[in-house]
Amino acid sequence: MATVNQIQFRLKLAKRTLATATKAVTATKNRVKRLEAEIKKAKAAAAKAKVKKKKPVAKKKPVAKKKPVAKKKPVARKKPAAKKK
Repeated sequence: MATVNQIQFRLKLAKRTLATATKAVTATKNRVKRLEAEIKKAKAAAAKAKVKKKKPVAKKKPVAKKKPVAKKKPVARKKPAAKKK
């Protein structure tokens, strides 16, 4: 049978192992929560970016140019004849 000191030693080791494992579990839980929050934000940002994208505008066909028409020279107006008294 084990002595009292041996049992106490094993108990201390078990408690220390349990404390280390508990810390690791807590840290892992916090990390998982943080990563899930990041995923949620990334999905929201991706959805928002997808909505913002506009469809590319189709290029308009160039309008056919009209043929230049020769400008008519303005006709000089005749001055009205002076009235005779």
